[in-house]
Amino acid sequence: MKRFLLMLGAVVLIAGCASDVKLDEVPVVDAAGTAVSESGSEGAGVGVGSGNVTPVDIGKSAQPGAMPAGPRIVYFDYDSFIIKPEFQALIETNAHFIKAGKAHIVVIEGHTDERGGREYNLALGQKRAEAVRNALGLLGVADGQVEAVSFGKEKPAAAGSDEAAMAQNRRAEISYR
Repeated sequence: MKRFLLMLGAVVLIAGCASDVKLDEVPVVDAAGTAVSESGSEGAGVGVGSGNVTPVDIGKSAQPGAMPAGPRIVYFDYDSFIIKPEFQALIETNAHFIKAGKAHIVVIEGHTDERGGREYNLALGQKRAEAVRNALGLLGVADGQVEAVSFGKEKPAAAGSDEAAMAQNRRAEISYR
C-alpha cells in the first residue's frame, strides 16, 4: 500500500510539473495593447500582464566609449526588483560604455533598506543586482564583463529610518573595476 501511494504521489508530482505553455512564444504587449514579437514586428494584441514595454534605441542614448557621466545608481520601490522606466537611459548609457571596451569590468551592487531580515535583504539585493545585470545583457553586454553582488542592508547610503533615507538605500550601484 505504501509503495502504491508513493508511486501515485510521484506520478501526480510529475504530471503537475508538466505544462503546455510555450515559454519561447510568450507575447510582449506594449502600453497600447499591441503585441510585439521578438523580431520587433507588431501583431494582434493579446493581453499578457500590464507592464510597459518600450523599444530601446541604444544608438540615441550615449556616445560609445564615453565614461558615463553622473550617478550610476538605479533606485527601486519598496520590496521590488523591477527597474523603473526612468532608469532606462542610465542603463543604456552604461551598456554603451561597457560594450565599447572589452576590458571594462562592472560590478552591480544590490542594496536594500533596513526593513526585513538579513537573509531576505541579501536575496532582494541580489535580485536587484541581477535585474540590472540582465538589462545590460539584453543591451548586448557580455556576461563575463558584469558581476552581480548583494550587500543587503549592510551598506546604507543614507542613515535614518524615515522614508526618504530608506528610498536612497533601495538601490543597485554600477561600479567599474
